[in-house]
Amino acid sequence: MKKIAVDTLKTGLSFSEPVYIEGNNLLVPAGVPIRQKDIDRLNSWGIDVVETDGKALMAAGDSSKKPDTAKTDAEDRAAAAENASGKAPAGAAPGGEAGRGAKKKGGHNMLSLAEVQENTGAYRIYIELIEQLDGVFNSIASGLSVEARSIDGISSRLLQAVRDQRDSFIGYILGGEVSGHEMAKSSVNTAILSALISQELKLPSHKIMHIITGALLHDVGMFRLPKDIVEKKGGLSEAELQRMRMHPLYTHKIVSRELLYPEDVGLIALQHHERWDGEGYPRRVAGTAIDTGARIVSVADAFEAMVSQKSYRNSMMGYQAMKNLLSDNSRRFDPDILKAFIQTMGIYPIGSIVLLNNGALARVTEVHGEAPLRPKIRVLIDEFGKVFRQDEGDLTDLLTEKSLFIAKAVDPRELAQTKA
Repeated sequence: MKKIAVDTLKTGLSFSEPVYIEGNNLLVPAGVPIRQKDIDRLNSWGIDVVETDGKALMAAGDSSKKPDTAKTDAEDRAAAAENASGKAPAGAAPGGEAGRGAKKKGGHNMLSLAEVQENTGAYRIYIELIEQLDGVFNSIASGLSVEARSIDGISSRLLQAVRDQRDSFIGYILGGEVSGHEMAKSSVNTAILSALISQELKLPSHKIMHIITGALLHDVGMFRLPKDIVEKKGGLSEAELQRMRMHPLYTHKIVSRELLYPEDVGLIALQHHERWDGEGYPRRVAGTAIDTGARIVSVADAFEAMVSQKSYRNSMMGYQAMKNLLSDNSRRFDPDILKAFIQTMGIYPIGSIVLLNNGALARVTEVHGEAPLRPKIRVLIDEFGKVFRQDEGDLTDLLTEKSLFIAKAVDPRELAQTKA
């Protein structure tokens, strides 16, 4: 492999082969442009050289890259109105620019980079799932015929990947390292979380497959809405909001009539915005009359929306998003589904940065369903102020180490800014 000095890397540069850090640790896959945050985290870790077998393909500013099929601002605003807290979190930046700036300023993210380095194979699968689903979405948006078996292949591969590398995929969702293909990324993330809940509930494999497929397709009806609503930059009028709330009906039509999926999948598309208390849409169905798969996707979609970066606000850290879900009080979500989600994710989801009672900072590496407040952790900065690179810090199980406990969760962006 040839060595490339980090100080020669430029934003937007990509290579014909993957770029690695110190041997087999992936920085970016082949053809994926290097971002400023990639360069920032290399500098923060004191890494001077990266390696690749490839040739440089694209300089910064190249405009030949195909535009993403993205979730629209209009959809994001509608989704925000439906989240568990009922409003954007405190400190949200209106208009989006401040939020994006804060994300960029945060630079590297210790959580997700460590996960990527531990298992580059899982990371490649995650990227490929997003890109494959984005291709499906592009075809649907363009009115082209799509074969259900191409979506089934994505569903099957996703389920196997989650079973094999569960913790890594949770880390990718919370880390937010992947940019672009926003609607496809959101849908893949929702499908991953839905698969985890379904497995926790011990549902049969064929039912889990239907739920994953429904999660992947739950928002495709957005492609059937008028562009003047979907692309509107300002707030939506009441009439426009009502039109926006028609998208589950359009999704159901695409899933059931065009893709010819069974009604188990169609009901997920139709009912994922219904609420446990009957105040949802489009048909105000309540309680157990809502399909089980739709109830699962509703929880997964809400959590994903809160932890993902949106154009109008910063993402929440996993702990805050989990607190919002816990405050639901049987209004929006099925309590049993929510309980299963907490058991599989923990109060402090994998990848969360936490402050311990002895002053040390750590990253959550594994959760205990029976004791969600006492996960396994990896020390990042010990009580004496010693900083550990990558995964050199002590691994501690708070379930057995009774003298230690989590004092509070810490926003990874704050940690990054403190270290800058």
